[in-house]
Amino acid sequence: MKEIFQRLAGKVSKMFGSPWAFAGALGLILGWALTGSMFNYSDTWQLFINTFTTVMTFLTVFLIQNTQNRDTKAIHIKLDELLSAIKGARNSIVGAEELTDKELDQLLEEYRLMHEKYVQLIKRRVGRPSQK
Repeated sequence: MKEIFQRLAGKVSKMFGSPWAFAGALGLILGWALTGSMFNYSDTWQLFINTFTTVMTFLTVFLIQNTQNRDTKAIHIKLDELLSAIKGARNSIVGAEELTDKELDQLLEEYRLMHEKYVQLIKRRVGRPSQK
């Protein structure tokens, strides 16, 4: 069941993310809008589009979330592999997605400070006259 859902979610996500899906949705909305006068802009006419879009949005959220979760997992694995392969990289941050928000904020601040030091170093180097 899980594999079938994952394959379906992947296919539907690709399909819904295509220009054809956008054109189809736009066509549906335009068709609905153009038929308004034919149905005297009735409550049923309005209810149709409200119900249809709500149901489609509800179902699509689950499919897209599944695909996004799989992509995120794969990205984490790839980044963890790179960290473990690079000499000098801190292996302690492999699996950082499992840290608490407080721990992540501390790491972020550490990298922000590292970035500021780097920017200052570059500014000093650029400010020096070149030696020939």
